[in-house]
Amino acid sequence: MALDQAGVDVSAAMAVPADSRREDMLRAALHVIAERGFTDARIADVAKRAGTSPALVIYYFQTKDNLLTEAIRLAEDSWYEQGVQSMQAIPDAIGRLEEIVTWICIPRIDNEFPDPWSLWIDLWARSQRHREVAQVREEFDVRWRGAIARAVTEGQAAGTFEPTDAVEFAIALLALLDGLAVQMALGDPAVDPAFALRVAMGFASLTLGFTWSGAVVGAASATF
Repeated sequence: MALDQAGVDVSAAMAVPADSRREDMLRAALHVIAERGFTDARIADVAKRAGTSPALVIYYFQTKDNLLTEAIRLAEDSWYEQGVQSMQAIPDAIGRLEEIVTWICIPRIDNEFPDPWSLWIDLWARSQRHREVAQVREEFDVRWRGAIARAVTEGQAAGTFEPTDAVEFAIALLALLDGLAVQMALGDPAVDPAFALRVAMGFASLTLGFTWSGAVVGAASATF
């Protein structure tokens, strides 16, 4: 039996493709974070859920921060990619912007990944004191702001939106969405997904000078 420096049975581990093992651990970590929180999540819990040993988890990720940050990156990458693909399939600028806001206010939740906002709250808290985690958070924010700004500039080019600084608008809209998401994640009864969507789109329509019908609210909130 071949052991590495961490005591991991490397020969047995190689029987499963490395990428598959790594992703299984990351998915397990996501569910552990959702259940226990970032701070209380333990490598032993992740290993148990993934059906492997703590030593193998350490072999792949070295530290708990690396493991949990990469797990959230996996979920965020998937969430963002699906959101952008959905937005790109919509032909008009108002619809594309509405899709971004809807995707953030009412994230699609399945058995693969937990509620993304519960993960984000832990990421925000951790990023206050851990620079590496903060860099990941900043990367995610820049990405979503960019998607919003592109939707705005496309709408302005089509004459649908009034002139305004697209980057500043994106920063303001995402900050509003983040604040609403915190209330939803904490279970505030006054802030449900339909309310959050209505407030965010109200801000967008007022700032960009378009009329929003609000027709999507009832259908979208029913999927939450």
